[in-house]
Amino acid sequence: MLAGTTMGWALDGFAGSLYSLILGPAMTELLPHSGIAVSGGTIGLYGGITVALFLFGWGTGGILFGILADYFGRVKVLSAGIVTYAVFTALAAFADTWWQLGVLRFIAGLGSGVEAPVGAALVAEVWRNKYRARACGVMMSGYALGFFLAALAYAILGNHGWRLMMGIAVLPALLVYFIRRHVPEPPEVAHGIRARRERRAAGTRTAEDRFVLARLLSPPLLRRTLVGTALATGSLVAFWSVSTWYPQVIRQAAAAAELDPSVANGRVALASMLFNAGGILGYATWGFLADAIGRRKAFATSFAISAVSVALLFPVHPGWGAFLLVLPVAGFGLYGALSGILVYGPELFPPSVRATGMALYNGIGRYLTAAGPLVAGVIAASWFSGDLGLATTCVVAVGMLGALGLFFAPETKGQPLPSDAVPAREEIH
Repeated sequence: MLAGTTMGWALDGFAGSLYSLILGPAMTELLPHSGIAVSGGTIGLYGGITVALFLFGWGTGGILFGILADYFGRVKVLSAGIVTYAVFTALAAFADTWWQLGVLRFIAGLGSGVEAPVGAALVAEVWRNKYRARACGVMMSGYALGFFLAALAYAILGNHGWRLMMGIAVLPALLVYFIRRHVPEPPEVAHGIRARRERRAAGTRTAEDRFVLARLLSPPLLRRTLVGTALATGSLVAFWSVSTWYPQVIRQAAAAAELDPSVANGRVALASMLFNAGGILGYATWGFLADAIGRRKAFATSFAISAVSVALLFPVHPGWGAFLLVLPVAGFGLYGALSGILVYGPELFPPSVRATGMALYNGIGRYLTAAGPLVAGVIAASWFSGDLGLATTCVVAVGMLGALGLFFAPETKGQPLPSDAVPAREEIH
């Protein structure tokens, strides 16, 4: 089960990372087909829009599939999401204009949104013992591994064009058979779904039978939903702003130094592998760190490392060597915070709303995050003469305000997963 969900999350990251790596070349080819002149500003603007569409789709799909997972089970919903994002990511290879690419990225995002909340809920529900946080962290490390593999694929095949890179993203669909055959539905979840259906058939109603979104947006679960939203927004804004634009920042520096485009591509591939190597470590170790010092302190550590490393990377324009040294540290902090929001999430909600709760705060976070890469692209063109590094730093600084959610976050270290109460039934009249 852990291998299956980790592989699914890895290939989700693989597909997502490919787009960040080919964003510049894709926009350079597609903008003229759309009647738009190519410049650093237009690549930032229209490329940012396509990333925003993907994240908006990710948030929408996460909430939709999260609801379905609480009502129909985790495994079936995971399979449907994987097929959706794999197929539509691959179809993006045939786009002829930037807006066609944006539409396909939105649909791919719908499927991509399922893996994180539903997969993390599934892992936590199976690994209910003291190793729960560590198992979730290992599962989350798959995403950074996917980014690393995408960088490796780009290093090998990147010079063959961005369309080939998008086409190979169909690989996640091959996981569906494995997941459906070998990943079990957690007994507690299956029992809850069956009990809900039996109550409906008998014409009885309990507090657990209220629509899951209504439960999450009212006390006593509302506070936990808001805490998760704050932490997810801060983590996601920082991560997506940096991961979307650092490849283009490297290309800008290479162009300013009059380096050959093939050299720029090689630098992007190397930087991406280093960023994601740090990310794999940040993802995989967050659960261990959280078990050692607590969830809140682990979040604070990840946010602090992210803030310092971003400040060193972009505003001061370090040399290439210094950039490579700091980038893995940035990956460690940024990915660690992402790991945290999904390791922590299952510990906030009972099973009848767990997948929806995680999907909801991740979805809201992604709606807010969707503006991050877009705003960075816009202000780079409007305020900073196309300097995406400075623009990204400003957006990350605003996103880090999400860390204020830690003041209201419950500490869940050493506590069992929440369970559903068994309230007295009320007859439906």
